[in-house]
Amino acid sequence: MRPKKIVCYGELLTGYRLEEQEQSDGVASCRQTASGGTPAYVAAAIAKLGGDSRYIGKIGSDASGLYLRSELEAAGVEAALVGMDMASLAWTEWSEDHDDKSGNKLDSDGETRVNGNNLKRAEFDETWLDDVAVYHYGSAPLSEGRSQTSALAAARRIKAAGGLTCCCPNSSAILWPDEETMRQDLRNHIGTADIVKINEKDLAALTGLEPAEAVQQLLDMGAKVIVVTLGEYGCCVVTRQAMTSIPGIRVKSVDPAGAGDSFVGAMLLKLAERGATAEQIETILNDEEQVRSIFSFANKAGAMTTTRHGVFAALPTMEELEAMED
Repeated sequence: MRPKKIVCYGELLTGYRLEEQEQSDGVASCRQTASGGTPAYVAAAIAKLGGDSRYIGKIGSDASGLYLRSELEAAGVEAALVGMDMASLAWTEWSEDHDDKSGNKLDSDGETRVNGNNLKRAEFDETWLDDVAVYHYGSAPLSEGRSQTSALAAARRIKAAGGLTCCCPNSSAILWPDEETMRQDLRNHIGTADIVKINEKDLAALTGLEPAEAVQQLLDMGAKVIVVTLGEYGCCVVTRQAMTSIPGIRVKSVDPAGAGDSFVGAMLLKLAERGATAEQIETILNDEEQVRSIFSFANKAGAMTTTRHGVFAALPTMEELEAMED
């Protein structure tokens, strides 16, 4: 019998971030290559920490696609990839305050696309889910009809088998035709997930409510645990019976890219190590000692990721986190 895996499903792309640098003749822009896509970062974070992860997704049949495949394999991720006749490419404008400005994905003809690299249900190999303990998905798969079908079908299959499901909603206007569609579609996924990891901005956009009421609304939709990330201030973990705040870790941040995904990977690894299932997750996270242990570790992983440039390269190993002071 194959060992149980943490499986991540979603987009995979190469990105070019535009950064401003001071030059002798003024300010010039330079391009810095990045790589990944939120679920791919999570899978890599898990693997670099010593976990057993699989990434499921589509990949371009171009040089960028080959590069991305090699990045995943170098990180130790098992890659379950379907090829496509489109470049794995993205552009992101990066400002001085690290506020993500765009993120449009382009096909080989330069036409802006958002979710063209997500799997149709017919392309989804059911054997990829035979050995799954934890299933994570988020970002682009939530916003395209065909991949919504496959993402939800996979989540429901894992839940039926007693596995744990985790969803990370993304309210970015890039992904949605309008606000109402965003809210309706994301609510469908929240009702399927056991764990919803969300930041303050997406929580407000999704519900239009103040934080306490917003979290309660997500629980009412069917989620069992809401994890609200607060950047440098840590996170808040909420179930129907308990709420625990875990402070962040102060570091000298140089690049926030991938920090949230590193946090999620560390969180899912620790839950998998505890054998967490859909039935047990509330019991585990109602225990304050366990919550603080799991999420202090996740906060540390996210914090360390911000101290280095790059994406896959910035993700920490277990040895590095163990040596890091709290």
